[in-house]
Amino acid sequence: MACVERCRCCAESRRHSSILYNILRSEERAAWPAGQGPRRGQASRGCPCGSRRRVALRSPQVACKAASAVLVKTLRFVQNVPCFQELPLDEQLLLVRSCWAPLLVLGLAQERVHFETVESAEPSMLQRILTTRRQDEQTPPRGPAPGRPHHGPGGPHLPSAGEIQAIKGFLAKCWSLDISTKEYAYLKGTVLFNPDLPGLQCTQYIEGLQREAQQALNEHVRLIHRGPSLEQ
Repeated sequence: MACVERCRCCAESRRHSSILYNILRSEERAAWPAGQGPRRGQASRGCPCGSRRRVALRSPQVACKAASAVLVKTLRFVQNVPCFQELPLDEQLLLVRSCWAPLLVLGLAQERVHFETVESAEPSMLQRILTTRRQDEQTPPRGPAPGRPHHGPGGPHLPSAGEIQAIKGFLAKCWSLDISTKEYAYLKGTVLFNPDLPGLQCTQYIEGLQREAQQALNEHVRLIHRGPSLEQ
């Protein structure tokens, strides 16, 4: 059955359409020789079969503490954006709930948070069946407690090695670009003000805010990285 499943990471490049991904991809394309792209078969060599292995944090307490601090700092940044404060409360909640994860990753990159992972042995199918049956016999059926995530028979979901490698690759790319504090702020603005979310009422206003953040980012990058001849 596993033989007929297609490897997820082979199709990963077709799924990415976010602003952050396009920015990083444009930087990568600029490094290719003129008229050339990646060699045929190059993507397949970076597609290991072990990318589906489940992994866990090596030091979960340290990593979670650092991530929590970054998340709090990110939410404070969002709350202090004047244009964001002018939006209705339900619009603010909708924007934050939809983009807190990419904002957190940007915060991890800005604060240069490192984390290590270790392989986690997944229980076999027989072990899952026996464990689930034993729990059903000992515990009366009831719904999940309010505010707590519901996990399946296999326990809490663990990310795959491929997913973690994608996050680490993104962080390494941000660190190699040496992104400034202003650039991170503009990037967060383009991610935060997403007018394509269903349920938004102030779509035109939010779209204008996103456009302003993108223009400010482009102008800042052009000003910082322009050649000496343009300054004369």
